Amino acid sequence: MQYSKRALKLAVPFASLALVLSGCGGDGGSTVTPGAQDSVNGISTQFNDADVTFINDMSPHHTGALAMSELAPERADSAEVKQLAEKISAAQGPELERMKDMAEAWDVELETGSEMAGMSMGDDVKALTPLSGPAFDREFLTRMIAHHEGALPMAQSELGAGENPQAKQLAQEILDMQKAEIAEMEQILGSL
Repeated sequence: MQYSKRALKLAVPFASLALVLSGCGGDGGSTVTPGAQDSVNGISTQFNDADVTFINDMSPHHTGALAMSELAPERADSAEVKQLAEKISAAQGPELERMKDMAEAWDVELETGSEMAGMSMGDDVKALTPLSGPAFDREFLTRMIAHHEGALPMAQSELGAGENPQAKQLAQEILDMQKAEIAEMEQILGSL
């Protein structure tokens, strides 16, 4: 079967158009094409502005809690305060790494810290550094309770407005863990 040159000239553009259109699905504008990688290290590449805000606000917040907790082994008097600081570090260090993985999966830059979080972290560490013994314990608990209370609205906002399933899961874990730790810290503080 032979085709005329004119028929071939018409067929090529239509075939090209058909290939282009076949790649367009009716998926409501998803940026992920069929067969494209839709997760990186188990983290969905689906995200929105609320997810990015969550990791950019929570990351320096966790960094602040870690900096405060690092002071406890040498300065705290109470074994309960030392154990609590160790528990906070053990939970928030890996959570911070998960936020870094999310930023990588979404190809966004994880900000090193907001001005407010950086100021709070600096103030907390500065206030705790000269203290030791029972004075450190009281100040550590008071400041860490306030610090944890500051994380709750961030986690709640992510649960309400976020889109990424792993970020929402992390927000729920943070909410549950920090509420429990606030109750524990209030109990320890009451017994000092």
